[in-house]
Amino acid sequence: MSNERAYNFSAGPSMLPLPVLEDVQANLLNYHGCGESVLEMSHRSAEFKEILADAESSLRDIMNIPDNYKVVFVQGGGTVQFAMVPLNLAVKSGKIDFVVSGSWAKKAYQEAVKMGFDAKVIASSEDDVFTWIPKITKDDIRPDADYVHICFNNTIYGTHFPYIPDTGDIPLVADMSSCILSEEIDVTKFGVIWAGVQKNVAPAGIAIAIIREDLVGNAPADIPTYLDYKVHVEKDSAYNTPNCFSIYVSGEVFKYIKSIGGIAEMNRRDVAKAKKLYDFIDASDYYRCPVREEDRSLMNVVFVIGDKDAEKKFVAEAKAEGLHNLGGHRTVGGMRASIYNAMPEEGVDALIEFMKKFEAENK
Repeated sequence: MSNERAYNFSAGPSMLPLPVLEDVQANLLNYHGCGESVLEMSHRSAEFKEILADAESSLRDIMNIPDNYKVVFVQGGGTVQFAMVPLNLAVKSGKIDFVVSGSWAKKAYQEAVKMGFDAKVIASSEDDVFTWIPKITKDDIRPDADYVHICFNNTIYGTHFPYIPDTGDIPLVADMSSCILSEEIDVTKFGVIWAGVQKNVAPAGIAIAIIREDLVGNAPADIPTYLDYKVHVEKDSAYNTPNCFSIYVSGEVFKYIKSIGGIAEMNRRDVAKAKKLYDFIDASDYYRCPVREEDRSLMNVVFVIGDKDAEKKFVAEAKAEGLHNLGGHRTVGGMRASIYNAMPEEGVDALIEFMKKFEAENK
């Protein structure tokens, strides 16, 4: 890695694969000889239409998305999806069941309440500071719920669903913003999968939504036009001017993942990185991970020392060593190492070496 580049452990926006950045840099001023940058390109141009089509095709390829699922790139990130999903799916009973396993799942629930839907928390680990993932069965779900919402990976608390809930005939909606493309997923287990791209895919500004086709086209006629999935499906994600650059980088990341062996190979690397870091923390009597072992995230490793002053010192000294953004979320403190797909194993090795040094000097 270049001496000018740090290991960026930010929870998002986060690191991008270096080969992708280098390719984007090489084509920034003149995209593949067309005479324009993607930053300047018309979203109606033949060049960008090809970029958009290739991005969708590549995502379908690496995620094995069936033909009866639609893929759209939508502006506004995950926050817009908190409103968009209920407006499109909660159209029969208006009832939505939520598993609240972290702050983002709670925000999705609160948004549904704010909009007047009959939202119910059917399971939550909030009383234990979201250090574990609730287990639900079909018996926990209201039989007339329009859908069940989960957040598959919780960036703030370092947890991840170790199972896919069985919701029967009721659609399961999953926010996969911080773990998409890190593990092979059976898309058919879900009604909707959506993800803000700024953690594991591309620069911030858009979300990807993967929607089973029978869930498209049911929104009330009076909702805002932009918030109707059908509009984006029919207009090929270009109803208005999309975030062309983020879509372009997304497509390049999808192609990069395919080039290294697909999501299976990416998962193998992610498991190896996370195991190395968790094993070190668990063997230490100085650092501690508060998350129940079976529910630990591959993407976001949280750990504490137990002394706030020492933790602040750790974060500051780590940054001076080129290990950036290791502070825990402001609501929980401690430290958090986000080791998304683009974090090389060398970054984890460097973090562990710093942790050894810091412990020796401060214990």
